[in-house]
Amino acid sequence: MVCRNNFGHLVFGGGLMATRSREPFFWAMFSGGGMLAALFMPALAIFFLFAFPFGWIEAPTQLELLEKLDPMPVRFGLFVLVMLSLFHSAHRIRFTLYDGLQLSHLNTPIAVIFYGVATVLSFLSAYLLWTF
Repeated sequence: MVCRNNFGHLVFGGGLMATRSREPFFWAMFSGGGMLAALFMPALAIFFLFAFPFGWIEAPTQLELLEKLDPMPVRFGLFVLVMLSLFHSAHRIRFTLYDGLQLSHLNTPIAVIFYGVATVLSFLSAYLLWTF
């Protein structure tokens, strides 16, 4: 079926096909990473930056930390935390450059660079968590 749309263009099949945006996926990664980072990163920072070095709590040995990382759900949880935090920061930096510095003409290269770095670092964290 061939017809004309409101602008006079020929349309095959009865309508124009809308292209799907990838933007909702990245907004979901941004919000998930922000939520997990806000919940868990302060606790990890307090433990590893203050409580253990200042002796408020006895620091676990490397063997004890590796034993706690041994169960697969713990490794998967740490992977999700790291991955979503990386995508959260990539999204935030991208839109800071896009809106704050008015680099809208570089939107595609900025997105490719920062989401690419987040993807590579996510794979690296997965490799490190599953091999050690």
